[in-house]
Amino acid sequence: MKLMTLTTTLNLCSILDGSAREYPNKTAVVFGEQRYTYAQINGAANKIANALVSKGIQKGDKVAVSCPNLPYFPMVYYGILKIGATVVPLNVLLKKREIAYHLRDSDAKAYFCFVGTPDLPMGIEGWAGFNEVETCKDFWLMIPPEIPNPIEGAETINSIMTSESPLFESVSTLPTDTAVILYTSGTTGQPKGAELAHYNMFQNALVSGTLFTGVHEDIHLVTLPLFHSFGQTCQLNSGFLLGNTLVLIARFDPDAVLSGFEKEGVTIFCGVPTMYWALLNHPNATNYDLNKISQTLRQCASGGASLPVEVMKGFEEKYKVNILEGYGLSETSPVASFGRISKEKKAGSIGVPIHGVQMKVIDKEGNELPPNEIGEICIRGHNIMKGYYKKQEATEKVFLNGWFRSGDLGKMDEDGYFYIVDRTKDMVIRGGMNVYPREVEEVLMTHPKVSLAAVIGRPDEKMGEEIAAFIVLKDGENATSEEIIEWSKNEMAAYKYPREVVFKDALPMNATGKILKRVLREE
Repeated sequence: MKLMTLTTTLNLCSILDGSAREYPNKTAVVFGEQRYTYAQINGAANKIANALVSKGIQKGDKVAVSCPNLPYFPMVYYGILKIGATVVPLNVLLKKREIAYHLRDSDAKAYFCFVGTPDLPMGIEGWAGFNEVETCKDFWLMIPPEIPNPIEGAETINSIMTSESPLFESVSTLPTDTAVILYTSGTTGQPKGAELAHYNMFQNALVSGTLFTGVHEDIHLVTLPLFHSFGQTCQLNSGFLLGNTLVLIARFDPDAVLSGFEKEGVTIFCGVPTMYWALLNHPNATNYDLNKISQTLRQCASGGASLPVEVMKGFEEKYKVNILEGYGLSETSPVASFGRISKEKKAGSIGVPIHGVQMKVIDKEGNELPPNEIGEICIRGHNIMKGYYKKQEATEKVFLNGWFRSGDLGKMDEDGYFYIVDRTKDMVIRGGMNVYPREVEEVLMTHPKVSLAAVIGRPDEKMGEEIAAFIVLKDGENATSEEIIEWSKNEMAAYKYPREVVFKDALPMNATGKILKRVLREE
């Protein structure tokens, strides 16, 4: 008797395929006055998939995307996945040199880039970065058809979609094939691409939905950037999997958020601590019907950094809604732990491991520590990345006997709740965005007047941490803080450049020449 060989397939785009089949006329995306059904989003994604195939993009190729929270994002995201290619979402604040690095490092064959705005000319920066990378062959500008194309020679997304069919049979991929590469800065200063498989992303979205006791009727307000793992998994993929409606806001603004809550009857909101801080302290909050908002808004989630207890208490009292905290990294798809609606909430805790994930705390020798002892948090489960793209040595450094080493110091209490205590790396978290000082330092030292730079994070009430740079100028050079800051704005993404510059004759060092940042922090 001949036995049948079964090959399991899974493509992350099945999230959209399934909901478009199940709820074709349900509103999937709201952006301002624009409304798109699941059938419309799916049809547009199919057109993009057909266009990519006609351009020669194949299964396994990498395709980069620079796009804020606009309807274009899910159309392009799932369109890329439908042909079995890998999505490489880029931070919309990146500059030319940073874009070129990401395109080159990821081996991107094509690049979709939103045209941007006068104050954020993404298209111009993207086009400039694209033209520095010979291996990236195709560039498509995402621009509304009624707006003239400002970039001569750039093909638009509308031009490639016009003649394409809204029907496409999604390509089969293995659960272990790479679906998304999310870039995260490393201690070396060079961003690293975390390879996340279809199974990593699908399972994390599925479990994230259950954490909200997700229902088909939920309405998410999405102001977390979709290029980031938090918004991408916990709202886009999780929401689409459940057939929810996503109300997109391109850039966080308290008035836009409160207006969206009130107008659209939002039930789910995810944010970083600075968003909750801004909404709590917004002077115009009373202009909105807070009673109406509290009747529909039933669950909030916070991540990206520790949420101050006083902010949590104040927000929950003001808006009459529960906030649950979670924890994760780009390398963990991202959710590793989360609070539970059915369990006691402990302020300051990042909750307990999600279903299918294990966490433990280890000492420097790799031994598991008992409750309430501080050590490094390690994670394993369905959410762990395949590794850093093309960086085997860096990958090996973060794994220990199958466990992913987070680099974060924390502890677990007697009830299994985890807490983040500190970070083993020098990473700064500014407004929920990760900033690695070494990367900023490397760029600062390309300034013609700068000899040496050291960057640290200093506490900031609004942003959590703010970027401060200590600079030693070259002999005979003079500069002002404003000059360095303005130069930095053109060389680095807006969340990275230093807001404070201190000039010094020398930086404190130990005998081996290592800069003593502890001394700088004390200053």
